[in-house]
Parts: sequence; C-alpha cells; structure tokens
Amino acid sequence: MRSVLLAAVAATLALSLPAKAEDVTVAVTAIVEHPALDAARKGVLDMLTAAGYKEGENLKFVFQSAQGNPATAAQIARQFAGDGPNVIVPISTPSAQAVVSSTRDIPVVFTAVSDPLGAQLVKNMDKPGGNVTGLSDMSPVAEHVALIKEILPNAKTIGYLYNSGEANSVSLLAVLKVEAEKAGLKVVESAATKSAEVQGAARALVGRADAIYVPTDNTIISALEGAVAVAEEAKLPLFTADTDSVSRGSVAALGFNYYDVGKQTGEIVVRILKGENPGDIPVKVAAGSDLVINKGAAAKMGVTLPESVLKRATKTID
Repeated sequence: MRSVLLAAVAATLALSLPAKAEDVTVAVTAIVEHPALDAARKGVLDMLTAAGYKEGENLKFVFQSAQGNPATAAQIARQFAGDGPNVIVPISTPSAQAVVSSTRDIPVVFTAVSDPLGAQLVKNMDKPGGNVTGLSDMSPVAEHVALIKEILPNAKTIGYLYNSGEANSVSLLAVLKVEAEKAGLKVVESAATKSAEVQGAARALVGRADAIYVPTDNTIISALEGAVAVAEEAKLPLFTADTDSVSRGSVAALGFNYYDVGKQTGEIVVRILKGENPGDIPVKVAAGSDLVINKGAAAKMGVTLPESVLKRATKTID
C-alpha cells in the first residue's frame, strides 16, 4: 500500500514539475563541404549547445553532404523527410530547394541562400507561411564592385566565374550586371557546372577580363584552388564574395563571417524547437560584414593594395 501511494505521489509531482528540454533531432545537409558552409554548420550546432541542446544528451545532430551532386541532395532530402526530425537545416540553395520540395510538414530553416524568393523557397520574406523560414546571405554586390574598382581603378571588365545551374549565382549575376554598369564596368561570364570544370572556366577568362569575381557559388568555391592557380599564372586578380576563401588565395573579400551566419540560423532553429511556427518567423538577411585581404595573393597576382583598403581591413593575411 505504501509503495502504491509513493508511486502515485511521484507521478503527481512529475506532472506538476516544469519539463526539461525534450530530446530533439536536428538534421543538417549541405550541397558540398567547404570552409564557409562548414563554418555555418558549426555555428548552428554551437547556438543549439548554448541554448541547452547538447549533442549526445538531449540533441541528435545529423549531417549529410551531397558532395556537389543535386541528385544526391534530393535523395538526402527525401531520407530526412522520411526520418521525421524536429527541424531540417539545409545549407546552400540547391540543398534548400531539395528539402523544401520534399516536405510540407517538418520545419525547415534554410541558410546560406542568396535569393530565397528567386529560388522559390518562400513567397514572402516577412510572412513566409507554411513550414519554411531561414536566413539569406545576399551579398553586398555594389560594395564588391566598389572594392574591385578601388583596388583596380583601371579595370574595365569583370570576369564572373559561376555555376549557371545554381539559382543563387544566376540571381547574383543579374545584380552584378546592374552594379557593374553603374561603375562603368562590363561583365564577362564563364560557367562551370561541376568542380572539375572550374579551372578551365577560369582559364577562359584570361585575356577577356581585368579581374575575376567569384560569388558565393558552392561549385566554384569547392574547387577554388584551380581558379587561383590560373589567376596567379596569368596575373589576373581574383576576388571572392566569401571571406573564408581569402586564405585559400583570393586577393580580397567583403562579406559575412559564416560561423556568425550559422549562429544566427541556430537562433531561429531554437525558436522553433521552443514552439514557434516557422511560417510566422520572417526570413532574415544575415548581419555583419568583414573585409579580409591577402597580401601574399595580391603580390602573386600583380596587385598593389591601396593604403585605404589596408586600413579598413578587419583581417589581413600575409
């Protein structure tokens, strides 16, 4: 009788006590692994940890890379949809498109997507509706053009190195053409649809452009070393939108710290885990902008960095 009474009391107390954070599963996928996307993933995990969701305790954090293959991205998306995690976090536009096409029920928080409207992930940035929200990393293209002109005042032509099959890169090309025209620059395109084509696409810009500009394009960035080798050999300055790529050989980049982008994404994931509806959370544009320069790369590509740029740099690589 005593044991029955104790059990009843324990059950009553359990119901009245505030519940601890439930065990949750967050499934993350990226179109490819490279430093920027990897940093974003780490930022998401660190923000979850800071909010009390600890891997191995009350958090299962699953990650799969599509290794640059859209068909694999679609397969991963279908698998995650079948597994039913609490939240899916696709990193990059191709992965986000695959995931959003695969589920209408599981909350989706995309990140590192330049143009969520153009990629048809949401219909409204302020009121996305449905099960999808996220974070845009739309590049400050006008500032990129201004930086290139500041470093190369005599430049007339920018070579745009991109994957024509990646929606965000196509959107950024349209923006670049507008901003380049304002600055009196012409844009020359060269496309690579897979990483093995990047070096050849870069070589096609030699003699046709005064600088190479690489957007936040996952195909190009995953094989950036091939483009850098061409740029060094041809003394053709190469600039990137992705600051994590500067240490890999670009002259300079003005953009986001992708670890911070991941943390901002993680904040949204935490809000959903705590009960908010993703469709009620506005799509945010990532905050923060760093100027990173690489003196060694500049020298190899025949560039003299102006003192004005050196003074503004938030990080300098020798």
